[in-house]
Amino acid sequence: MRTGRGFAGPRRVAGVGMIEVLIAVVLLAFGMLGIAALQMAALRSSQGSLQRSQATIATYAILDAMRANRDEARVGAYNLTAKTCAIPDTGSLAKNDLAEWMGSLKQVLGDSACAKIVCGNDKCEIEVSWTDTRAKAGEPTPPVVTVTRL
Repeated sequence: MRTGRGFAGPRRVAGVGMIEVLIAVVLLAFGMLGIAALQMAALRSSQGSLQRSQATIATYAILDAMRANRDEARVGAYNLTAKTCAIPDTGSLAKNDLAEWMGSLKQVLGDSACAKIVCGNDKCEIEVSWTDTRAKAGEPTPPVVTVTRL
């Protein structure tokens, strides 16, 4: 039996066309690429913040060592007036503290870690800098600077 529009029975159901499947796959692929890019940016940022935290902790570690040897710190035994990237020689307590501290900086922040310590009277300024390899084109990170009283 025919009606004006065709057969009276159930309509023929057509499947999803290949174009629709292709478009869905392309959209899914772009979405996954966006998620991967966001994850990479988050990893880069979290690595940078971890290094900044470790540099801050390291500055407080050398400050504690300087407070334990306050008399020597006040006369400048801990001073690294120029930006120093090499591990200093050992010898006195202050030099041993500096060598151990610079060694730990190199271990935590990498070989590009450099430091500067300037003490005068009761104030000390400590600057730690390094190159963040995960940042854009290996840009140097802004230094972590701590100014405190002994």
